[in-house]
Amino acid sequence: MTTDQLGTSPRWQVAEALADAVRARHPAQVLAAGVQGALAHDEDTGHSEVELVVVTHGSGAGPRPARRRIDGVLLDLGVIGAAEYLQHARTLSTSWPLVADRYLTTVPIYDPQGWFRQLANAHLARLAEASDGEFATLAREAWCEAKGRHGVAARLAEWYDTDAAVLVLAEARTATAVVQGLLQRTYFRDSVDGVRRVGLAEANLTAVAERLAAQAEELAAAGRPVDGTIDDLLG
Repeated sequence: MTTDQLGTSPRWQVAEALADAVRARHPAQVLAAGVQGALAHDEDTGHSEVELVVVTHGSGAGPRPARRRIDGVLLDLGVIGAAEYLQHARTLSTSWPLVADRYLTTVPIYDPQGWFRQLANAHLARLAEASDGEFATLAREAWCEAKGRHGVAARLAEWYDTDAAVLVLAEARTATAVVQGLLQRTYFRDSVDGVRRVGLAEANLTAVAERLAAQAEELAAAGRPVDGTIDDLLG
């Protein structure tokens, strides 16, 4: 979707108004501003939240991050220094499948220097140099988190605490989807997209356990077994 097409969206119009206001109040500090999330992916609906990111020349500059509803539109204003944002883009972590989209998909509202393209290129360069072993190591760490979440959900179900079990099961699905994303070097637009794309949207405890077991086998085959010794843990 082009910015001309986006211009007809009331959420885009609110995003532009906010970006203009930020630039007017902090003219020397704003390097770039753009939208992410649903609006950037052409998934704008009447319920879409506007995710506006403002990139500043220095850390701690510009407005403070905030969330508010304006003209019926939910706004999430994120503010980050350019150097810090680039550092994030060059860092791979266990949350990579859920954060990579922030580096790669931003529709600019104000970006005279093409900074968001620089951000995307920095992240793509980091991905190009990353080995499968690095991703497998991250996947193993994420697997332990997912296994822990699944264990809590199973225990709550055994205690007939159904409401709590359902909530934690949703966390386990997301955590398991993150593992799958790391194993396949695939990122998602958000947690809902991730769970849906890996086929866990309606997975029960048994199905999640089966996926975790399959992931453990894949990690072992990749030389990153989930089971080890204290010496292995401490390196």
